Amino acid sequence: MKVIRAVLPMLPLCERVLPTRLTGLSIALLKATVLEIAILAGHLLLYPAGIVQERRNPDPEPSSLPETPATPLPTEPRAPVVLLHGFIDNRSVFVLLRRSLAQHGRQQVESLNYSPLTCDIRTAAELLGRHIEEICRRTGQPQVDIVGHSLGGLIARYYVQRLGGDLRVRTLVTLGTPHSGTRVAPLADAHPIVRQMRPGSAVIEELRLPAPDCRTRFVSFWSDLDHLMDPLETACVDHPDLLAQNVQVTGIGHLALPLHPAVATGIRDALDQSDGSLGAGARSDQARAGLTVA
Repeated sequence: MKVIRAVLPMLPLCERVLPTRLTGLSIALLKATVLEIAILAGHLLLYPAGIVQERRNPDPEPSSLPETPATPLPTEPRAPVVLLHGFIDNRSVFVLLRRSLAQHGRQQVESLNYSPLTCDIRTAAELLGRHIEEICRRTGQPQVDIVGHSLGGLIARYYVQRLGGDLRVRTLVTLGTPHSGTRVAPLADAHPIVRQMRPGSAVIEELRLPAPDCRTRFVSFWSDLDHLMDPLETACVDHPDLLAQNVQVTGIGHLALPLHPAVATGIRDALDQSDGSLGAGARSDQARAGLTVA
């Protein structure tokens, strides 16, 4: 899967000024930075629309007209998809991904907002669990798939791995999630939830504990230009007991992960795979190569 590379006007100049071995990285970094700035500007415009929780469609009222018998189509129902945003964000970050999923047959897609005042990953994970139970009850489906961006992926993983959520979550896709903790922006430690995302925090250490019976399949998308992941590999799932695939994304940054069409294609492919697609022996350390977006 390839991301089409746009040619920047300054490309010839950069190739002359920069050393040959640095040109490729510098141009990729420049393009990723420009894209991140553009995405941030657009997201700030959409942000107010995503502050409130999305409205749930009410259950349809029974029709008074006689029903015409119809032959049901032999299609297997798909699990609902739950989208969970990152730190100081809301559901508006998933506007393009949601549209992509709907256009490709995912009719039950729901975005959840957790409060920007949330100060504990464990509390947010418990709230997520209640939401998922309500979704399963309302849709009649026994399981859901989750796509979590950044902190949202960490909240979902805690629910799956530590609160028994693997019974309800078939596949968990994470986008730029600090699974092993990130050291970026030390001044942000004033916020308790940021401290929980640091390497060696109590939450991160809990996620290192054995999880031999975890039934959820993990697919983690990580970017080689993610400025919020330090080190970059912290966005990979690295646990001997988890069925995991780590997908390297080349050429885009943290904010672009839930928006880029190539990543959306990778997410759809991950959700369409069967639960046993990795096999019992395919653990996280053996699936690190994954799918590369270049």
